[in-house]
This record gives sequence, structure tokens and C-alpha cells, in this order.
Amino acid sequence: MQRSIANPVPLLLLALLSVPGLARSATLRTEVKRLPSPRGPALKPLPASEAKHAMPPFAVGQCIVCHVSNDPQKPGPIKHASINEECFTCHDDVKEIMARRYKHSAKDTCTDCHNPHNSKEPALLHTEQVALCTSCHVGIGAQVVAAKVKHYAINKDKKCVNCHNPHASNIERVLIALPFNLCVNCHSKDGMTSADGKPMPNYSKLLGENAVWHDPVRNKDCSACHRTHGGENYRLLVAAYPETFYAPFEKKTYALCFSCHNEKVVSEPLTTTLTAFRDGSKNLHYTHIVRERGRTCRACHEVHAAKQAKRIRESVPYGPGGWLLNIGFTKTSTGGTCIKTCHETKSYNNKILTSAAPSGGTRAE
Repeated sequence: MQRSIANPVPLLLLALLSVPGLARSATLRTEVKRLPSPRGPALKPLPASEAKHAMPPFAVGQCIVCHVSNDPQKPGPIKHASINEECFTCHDDVKEIMARRYKHSAKDTCTDCHNPHNSKEPALLHTEQVALCTSCHVGIGAQVVAAKVKHYAINKDKKCVNCHNPHASNIERVLIALPFNLCVNCHSKDGMTSADGKPMPNYSKLLGENAVWHDPVRNKDCSACHRTHGGENYRLLVAAYPETFYAPFEKKTYALCFSCHNEKVVSEPLTTTLTAFRDGSKNLHYTHIVRERGRTCRACHEVHAAKQAKRIRESVPYGPGGWLLNIGFTKTSTGGTCIKTCHETKSYNNKILTSAAPSGGTRAE
């Protein structure tokens, strides 16, 4: 005797994750597996005791609105040639939406996602929204399940619909807004915290008040550094970056930064060309990051935007309470000066050479 599984999605996701390498590849792909349409028995009404939501005509016994007969036992076929045509006779607003350029892959049949009679779920969805979406978007589902760091937009408020229109959009990936605007609009609240409980800035305010933007921000490409559905790294970063203010230097722990920036800017103790942050030929990036307790990049640089060139910070959140530690940097004609906070007041001069140093490259940072 065969046994049926009411909801095969969680088992399917676990099976996918057990295949070597698939969980990692799922962060880059979205496998879409269309289900048979229509869903047969799933289109039948649920018992009234189970349903929390109902289509208004069905709720008042008006089968005739959609079917050729008003007999609830034998309503007969629907009046139109296709399910969507039937739905659009009332849902003309959705019909207008479906005229947009990018359509959801379930565009052919509304009943791929909705029960036309009643449901336990809002919008008459067949199942809970994330489970329904990931029953087709298997790659995203595997990524969400495997992710060490979660993006809470997936499971709170409108869930997947926080970012996507479930029907159609004029923006790729059926997004409800351009990706950059979508991210900034959501992350524009005071008092937000990250998955690790740390305070997060109001990014709309941060970007509005600071004119020097990091290149990915200026290119409006949040995905250059962050994953959207879930990831393995701190703050949903696409590659490794230290979580703490102090961290021993290892090239692999700065994989994110070095995917764009020259690793020798940090690792070479002496240089005359790799960076302007040097005292003579003494590389001060090396001094701060490699030699002296391993301060991370964000000790001096604001990641997204700042007022000074190279996004030098005015202050940096320090310690669990996020106390703002003043950086006190001032650029000078010969280099720069930091006032006493992290250390005694110190200045550097990059217009002189203090030793014979290898060039190590051509890009100054």
C-alpha cells in the first residue's frame, strides 16, 4: 500500500541539501519546477470548519457567478474557456497587472497558487506563502533552509511579497521596485537591528547626509556585497569579512574586500605606490590591520557612505553598546592626522621616502 505525503516540500529541500555541493550552488540559482495545473482535488472547497478565508460568491452560495449551475453539489464547468478568463471577470485589477512586462512563471493558471473557493491561508493560497513559493523555487528554498544568516524579510510581514509582486511587474524578478530602492526603502527605519542583535543605521538618512558613496552603492548594486535570501556570512555578505572590530589578519577572512581591492594594499609592509596611507614608505594599512591587534577595515572606513574621501569615518561604533568612538582624522597636504582617541595624536607624511620600498603595484588606495 502506497502512502501519500501531504506536503513533500520540506523533505524535498532536505534531500537537496544532502547532495554534496548543492546547498552552495543554490545560493546562485533558482530552480523552478512547475506543478501540474490545475491541482485537481486541491481545487475543491475545504470543510467550513478548516477554512479561515473564502471567496465571497462561494461564501454566500452563489456558485453561478463562476459555474454554469448554482447547485453546490453539481455546479458544472466554469463559464469561460480558461481559469484565468474566469478569474479576470471579477479581478480586473489583476488583469491589468498581468499586462506588465515580467510575469510570474505561474501566469497561466491562477489556481497554481490559489484555491478558488476557500483556504486556511490569506489570499486563498493553497499553503503558507513561503512554503508555496519554494515548492516551485526549489533553489531559493534550499538556500533559505541552509542559510546560517537569515534575511528576516522572507518570514515577516508580507514575506516573499515584501520584495516581489506575485503576479507581474515591469522590473525583472517581478520585484515591486528597483533593487537598490527596494533595499534602501526597507532599511530606512530607525532602531533596526541585524540578525546578531547589533544596531543598524537608517540607510536613507545615512546616504542622504554623506556624499561619498562606496562604488557598489554608487552603482546601486547591493547584491555586489550582500545575498538577498540568506547566506553563510555575517550581514548576508557574499564572501568572508571579519565580524568583530579586532581580528587577526588572514587573507581568506577579507575575501569580500579583496574581491575588488588589491590585497597587497594591506599585506605589504613597505610601498611607495600602493596606498597614500603611508608614512614615507611605511604602509599604515599593514600597521593597523596586520601588526597592531588586527583592526578591521571598518575601524576607519564607513562601508556605505561618508563625508570624507575614501569614506574615512568621523566615528565608529565600539563595544557591545555601540558607543561612538571618535576617529578624529583630518586630511593634510602631506597626508593626514588622527587626534588622540585610538592612540596618541599622530600624523603621517606620504610625500617623503623613509626607506627603499618595492612599488608592489600601481593602484593607490
